Amino acid sequence: IIGLLNQQLADTSDLHSQAKQAHWNVKGMNFYSLHLLFDQLALSIEPYIDTLAERITTLGGVAQGTLRMAAKDSRLPEFPTQPQTGEAYLKALIERVAIYAASNRKASLSAAELAEPSTEDLFIEISRVVDKQLYFLEAHLPVNA
Repeated sequence: IIGLLNQQLADTSDLHSQAKQAHWNVKGMNFYSLHLLFDQLALSIEPYIDTLAERITTLGGVAQGTLRMAAKDSRLPEFPTQPQTGEAYLKALIERVAIYAASNRKASLSAAELAEPSTEDLFIEISRVVDKQLYFLEAHLPVNA
């Protein structure tokens, strides 16, 4: 269960940093709304970095929580390093949030199989928040996209 939690910790930290990267660098049409949207995504998942790490240590493990550890262990694709349009950043975040949302659902099922209901509940809680954020991101795509 500690390995599962550390994996989600790495992915959560990476997703948070990628949302902040988009927030800091978005330009062009719809700048303000996307700037706020990307920051809201980052803010919505930031508390779970701490919660996941504390759950790991509560269970007797060691939280693998540095940025270097997250970068090494994250399953999310690397975020674009060159400036992108707002729509390109939006699509990049949608892809990553969808991957992350699916991994949380899978982690929840794994925690249930391991008879770890508190950890299962944590993953379900994260899933609810992330699914809502994914909906908000996708709602900003052009209607025919």
